[in-house]
Amino acid sequence: MKKQIAIAALTIGAFVLGTNTIQAQNTTATTTVNITLNDVISIDAGSTAIGNTVDFNYATAADYNSDQTVTKANSLKVTSTKNFNVKVKAGGANFMNGTSTIPVNVLTIKAAAAAGTMGGTKNAVVLSAADQTLVANAPLGSALTLNLDYTIPAAKSSSSDILGKPAGTYTQTVTYTATAL
Repeated sequence: MKKQIAIAALTIGAFVLGTNTIQAQNTTATTTVNITLNDVISIDAGSTAIGNTVDFNYATAADYNSDQTVTKANSLKVTSTKNFNVKVKAGGANFMNGTSTIPVNVLTIKAAAAAGTMGGTKNAVVLSAADQTLVANAPLGSALTLNLDYTIPAAKSSSSDILGKPAGTYTQTVTYTATAL
């Protein structure tokens, strides 16, 4: 029995002494994390200006004698890592219906009253085939929206620019370009 007590005492002693000399191991690992940034500017999906149409319908005398405005929410959604400009231009000098034409300058494009989240200086643009600044120095941001009003004023719709033209649908493309500053 003394032998068993001695073995038990030695075992407990070894255990106690062993735990005193064993210290928790502390190891570390270091990882480098890189964030690589590239300048980005994009007219994002969800912009109603992508593949959409703006329709004006002149069916009555009142239509020809009044301003007509079509508002398009989220016309442009822009993501940019720098301040930027938005320019607009027509794909040609005229709206076309076969060989019949209406000059593109009958149309004015401007930010709607509730313009959206895009900042910057907003300009009303009488459409032409040349680039014109619609928004100047817009602050950088993600998915910034711009709601647009497309207007044909009565002064244009009741003039020879539109009156006297053959009935039908006149079409032209409008291109928006966002450019980082």
